[in-house]
Amino acid sequence: MSPIDIQKALKGMDYPATKEQILDHAKGGDKEVLDALQKIDDREYEGPSGVSAAVFD
Repeated sequence: MSPIDIQKALKGMDYPATKEQILDHAKGGDKEVLDALQKIDDREYEGPSGVSAAVFD
C-alpha cells in the first residue's frame, strides 16, 4: 500500500473531515487501505496529505 492508494480511497472527500467521515467515505474500497485508516488518530483532518501523513507516520 502506498500514499497513492490512500489518495484514491479519499478521492472526492470534503475537508476538513473527521476520522469517522474518512472511514465512511473509504468504506467499500480496498480492505488494506480501510485497515490503515482505522489506525489514524481520532481528530479532524484538513486535507488528504494530513491523512496520508497519519497513516505512514
